[in-house]
Amino acid sequence: MEDEGIVQLYLQRSQQAITETRNKYGAYCRAIARNIVANHPDTEECENDTYLAAWNAIPPHLPRRLLVFLGRITRNIALDKHGYNTAKKRSRQFEVILEELEDCLPAAETVETEHAAGETAQLINEFLYGLEEGARNLFIRRYWYADSIESLAGRFGMSSSKVKSSLFRTRNKLRVHLDQGGVHL
Repeated sequence: MEDEGIVQLYLQRSQQAITETRNKYGAYCRAIARNIVANHPDTEECENDTYLAAWNAIPPHLPRRLLVFLGRITRNIALDKHGYNTAKKRSRQFEVILEELEDCLPAAETVETEHAAGETAQLINEFLYGLEEGARNLFIRRYWYADSIESLAGRFGMSSSKVKSSLFRTRNKLRVHLDQGGVHL
């Protein structure tokens, strides 16, 4: 079923919308959640919570791209679950990804930094659109989808060390771009 048809089912409050969403995007949502929470029960919970969140969000929101809409919901739910799971203990799997970006992004803990977060997001988008497609895809797969270095190496036909060095260079370019844009770390 096409995305427009699925959205129409949500608007009609038809439970078939959940079934169609699961059929078309279930594997996509599970992959995002699995890369972040890294265990099967939590992955399933995140997937199911995504369907509930989509049910509650459509209407009033009408997603332009259902894939992106569901991906964002799943990622946010998985990040919340990860935070809950690691509140008292540290899980190294996803923490490594966060640490890689730590030097590129300011912490958003004050009113001023919250305001700057919108400007930072705009600068990051500009930076990503300016990257060569391969570097952009590598960066997004690592830092949005939380793919492992090994899976990136396989996906892009590169060695693990080449993936690491490419991500390192891209993070350095991002840091310079943010600094030139007025975001000082």
